[in-house]
Amino acid sequence: MTATTAHLGEPIAHGRTADVYAWKERWVLKLFHEGHTPQDVQHEARIARAVHRAGLPVPAVGQVVETQGRPGLVYERIDGLSMLEEIETQPWKVLSSARLLAELHIGVHSREVAVQLPSQREQLARKIQQARGLGAKLQETGLKNLEGMPGGDRPCHGDFHPGNVIVSSRGPVIIDWIDATVGNPLADVARTSVIMLGVRGTEQAPWSQRMVVRWYHRIYLIHYLRLASRGAEEHTAWYPIVAAARMSEGITEIEDWLLAQVRAGLR
Repeated sequence: MTATTAHLGEPIAHGRTADVYAWKERWVLKLFHEGHTPQDVQHEARIARAVHRAGLPVPAVGQVVETQGRPGLVYERIDGLSMLEEIETQPWKVLSSARLLAELHIGVHSREVAVQLPSQREQLARKIQQARGLGAKLQETGLKNLEGMPGGDRPCHGDFHPGNVIVSSRGPVIIDWIDATVGNPLADVARTSVIMLGVRGTEQAPWSQRMVVRWYHRIYLIHYLRLASRGAEEHTAWYPIVAAARMSEGITEIEDWLLAQVRAGLR
């Protein structure tokens, strides 16, 4: 199916990988930016359908479409604020929201998804090798540390943070599964830590937001580790490895901060 951006109107949301447009009744179109292939979108569609069938709180998935050479994927429309937007407007909800985020993440890691997901370990290794800003020595150390970390067979979201959970009338809904892998849950938690604490590494976010996210992360992490009954030391070991992998993503505003995390943590 094809459409034009003129017919779609203005996007209702923007992201690093895609824009989101209203699409018929109760549906939206996630239209990917240049550089994403139809195969990328088919991959996301397979994952999205699998996690929906597994009973996780995720949107239903529609068809793959194309408009003006850009691939897109139709999703059920979920109305509501993201958890990040909610705490920005209602900061008194930080405690309950952060605990809920941890409970949702535990829920993801406790399910079985009936589709073959990419290997988390292989994805991290590939990203570390692509992170030229690390330099050869830190790349080598990062890969060596990665080899020594325990594996896992749990579904991992890969981009789990309060901006990717919508607070809707039916409850929280987790979106954006394109980076999902199978692997170690604590590596996935470390990825969440790197994403959230990275807000402190950029001056683009106001001071008040950086402070709120810092406390939000602390509550989330403590609650997750308590529910999991394990993992504080392992999370600490995963953290610089995941930070090294994130350096491959070209987020220039936090590159210096990421490099500092890697240097402080890799041994």
